[in-house]
Amino acid sequence: MEEDYKPAVQHQRRVNPKIHDVIKKEVEKLLDAGLIFSDSPWVSPVHCVPKKGGFTVVENDENELISTRLVTGWRVCIDYQKLNEATRKDHFPLPFMDQMLERLAGNKYYCFLDGFSGYFQIPIDPHDQEKTTFTCPYRMFAYRRMPFGLCNAPGTFQRCMMTIFHDMIEKMMEVFIDDFSVFRNSFGNCLSRMDKLLKRCEDINLCLNWEKCHFMVKEGIVLGHKISKNRIEVDKAKVDVIAKLPHPTTVKGVWSFLGHAGFYRRFINDFSKISRPMTYLLEKILRSSSPMNVFKLLKC
Repeated sequence: MEEDYKPAVQHQRRVNPKIHDVIKKEVEKLLDAGLIFSDSPWVSPVHCVPKKGGFTVVENDENELISTRLVTGWRVCIDYQKLNEATRKDHFPLPFMDQMLERLAGNKYYCFLDGFSGYFQIPIDPHDQEKTTFTCPYRMFAYRRMPFGLCNAPGTFQRCMMTIFHDMIEKMMEVFIDDFSVFRNSFGNCLSRMDKLLKRCEDINLCLNWEKCHFMVKEGIVLGHKISKNRIEVDKAKVDVIAKLPHPTTVKGVWSFLGHAGFYRRFINDFSKISRPMTYLLEKILRSSSPMNVFKLLKC
């Protein structure tokens, strides 16, 4: 924690009554698993977001069949904004996405594995557990295991995975937080590498989500990109989402659109020239505004 931090107590937020059962089931599941307990001077509110799991094939506007993630329920999240502001940041670097995709692409066989509730597999120091306290309609609880939403969670988990698989990464597999990818041109070699990875997971009690694991496939979606022997392609499902975004009418909307479109800039010739009118518009607005007005514009 930062030296001058003070515990922050945030009030419970109103949630849709229809979501109460979702929160109740999540709390009961975490209590049964021994992942949460009660009471603390820190209190953060909860909110729910759509949860995706599994794939289906749908037809887009151009009559193309594309793989699309399914919304299968709700994910209960904790708003740790105040806690994150008081937390000393861990700047452990995540892998460069483009370099990782280049190493993966061009192979004939792949195995894509996903960690089961990945962050929950990392225990929290007992002295820090009370800081993760959240409030909901059914009391206040704190986590014994690392929850989603903490600013240092991605770096902490990535460091742990790189320590566990240090002799395999970039040679026979790639790891991006809780997504594991095994690759090889030979079926037998890929199978052998997957067996070695699964054995390592078994030895250190790292659990995988079998519903999100795909074995010995010739292509797959990794971090929003389609990976196969034909190198790297865009995920058409995400392209359709970007194409259907409403025309931005606010500064925040322009930032959002440029962020979505910029994710695939490597596939767009002269992206910087095409987007220049929008970036120039932002520069003009930001140059002519005071710091406080800029803050207000970005919140609009």
